[in-house]
Amino acid sequence: MEYEASAKRYWQEKLIVYLGDNLLQDGIKGYAAEFSSHNYDAMILLKEVEDPSKFGVAEIDGEGGLVKLVEKPKTPVSNYALIGAYFLTPKIFPVIKRLKPSWRGEYEITDALQGLIDEGCNVEYRTVKGWWFDTGKKDDVLTVNALILDRRGRRIVEGSVESSKVEGRVTIGKGTEIIDSVVRGPAVIGEDCRVERSLINPYASVGDRVKILNSSVEYSIIMEDSTIEGVDRIQESLIGRNSKIVKSGKGKFYRFHIANHSELTLSTAEAGRLAYSPFDA
Repeated sequence: MEYEASAKRYWQEKLIVYLGDNLLQDGIKGYAAEFSSHNYDAMILLKEVEDPSKFGVAEIDGEGGLVKLVEKPKTPVSNYALIGAYFLTPKIFPVIKRLKPSWRGEYEITDALQGLIDEGCNVEYRTVKGWWFDTGKKDDVLTVNALILDRRGRRIVEGSVESSKVEGRVTIGKGTEIIDSVVRGPAVIGEDCRVERSLINPYASVGDRVKILNSSVEYSIIMEDSTIEGVDRIQESLIGRNSKIVKSGKGKFYRFHIANHSELTLSTAEAGRLAYSPFDA
């Protein structure tokens, strides 16, 4: 009974659906506060883009009113793309129950929102000013990483630095050891890491408990609990959690996009550009 009462209260409250691959320069806190304090039935965020056919698209009439929403139209009616952050009330649920698959064979959030518009509900929109990325690809993630690092204004060193150089806007977390290495910002190294005899160049983000030994990393993201050892140069790479990359011999540089719990061993015969993902297998 307690669970049912809690669930009932939940479905009576306002809610936000935020697609995790959407990143906004200024976040959504301001929009959430506005939605909470007004009697809107729903609110969406829009952004002008060069190629709206890749997104849900909004049609705005001459008076600035929201007329229509279409998911990935072949012929877009405007350049206003629908950002994956939706501010909703329980009025959306009856509409969702009536949805039918679109021409793509999928149930579309744009169709649900259009249903609210067709019923005369108060669906508001706001146009986002700063940058917005729908990070569906590795390069998008790395671009956002660089933008965020560029916004960091100061150096924070909480770990230990021994016989090393730390230059520029660098964050080094608690318990991290930097030994016989060079770290150039903007860069972030998490907590309880070990960087030894290595070079961390700008736009590198390193998660917690990562080991980087005898290696060079730049313009890359290395997620927590990973190990990089003996790799001459890693660049433009996205390396998942608990991954391990070990190399013997000499090479040039490498590009990686590997998932969580992956392991690579590189030999001299593999020198040059290498890209591997278990999803390709």
